[in-house]
Amino acid sequence: MTTKPSTPVGGQALVEGVMFQGRTESASAIRRKDGSIETFNQPRILVPWVQSLKKVPFLRGIVALYESLKNGSAHMTFASDRYDVDPSEDVVEKPEQKQNMFMVLMIAIVGVISYVFGKLIFNVTPALLAAMFQNVPALSGHVIQNLLEGGIKLVLLLSYLYLISLTPLIKRVFQYHGAEHKVINCYESGRPITVENVRASSRLHYRCGSSFILFTVFVGIGVYMIVPIDPLWVRLVSRIALLPVVIGISFEVLQFTNRFRDHRYLSVLGKPGLSLQLLTTREPNNEQIRVAIEAFETWERAETIQPAVTREG
Repeated sequence: MTTKPSTPVGGQALVEGVMFQGRTESASAIRRKDGSIETFNQPRILVPWVQSLKKVPFLRGIVALYESLKNGSAHMTFASDRYDVDPSEDVVEKPEQKQNMFMVLMIAIVGVISYVFGKLIFNVTPALLAAMFQNVPALSGHVIQNLLEGGIKLVLLLSYLYLISLTPLIKRVFQYHGAEHKVINCYESGRPITVENVRASSRLHYRCGSSFILFTVFVGIGVYMIVPIDPLWVRLVSRIALLPVVIGISFEVLQFTNRFRDHRYLSVLGKPGLSLQLLTTREPNNEQIRVAIEAFETWERAETIQPAVTREG
């Protein structure tokens, strides 16, 4: 196994599994209903002009979000489709056999639209709730209203994550999320990827999407300070119009906290995001860790052997 991290790797939790991706490849593994582990990998489709946009600060956050949804769509389909198949009636049909590039693109676009729609609700609802208290002297004023709106947004976020974490399915997904982080932390520390080493690693990671979501709350408070809160329609429209700005800045903050996670003083900037991950991750069991390791090893072999697919246009 690799003893030193030579390639950056990210990942995500799936239904009964984990996906990892690097510069050129992505791979996933799931635990089937009969207890067996099945894997799937595919090269990342790299579009030159998209890769160029990923070098532009603030814009690269939106591009990274789109790429994450696009590259993860096939793995999410693989996990949901294969897990539900009765092993006794097994017919191997990997996602690449039934999805062309147009379908993958459509799934990614739907994912982006769903994410944006969710963010719109998540931004507009707190603005409406905060505006209801605008006539209360202690809660009026531009700064107080923005802080109140941010506070409501934070409460909604924490409440939502806590409630869904109580469901058995999401609890297991959060366990696989923890397994994913543990494998990446083990890899980045340079230790061999074994069950024992992975279990001893932290389930929290500075680059996690959970931290990114939390940063959008804090960044939003600052960004929305520059626009008026009256009349109400201006307030609501500004929340929608400035959403790409909030996403772009939040991504840069996430990158900054990860870059300085070992700094004596600056590492504290990432602590709020790590705290949120106490909700979005759970300690995995050894069987879940083995699935994550299988996904990682599948990714590592593919990353070493196969180049990325570059597509024009």
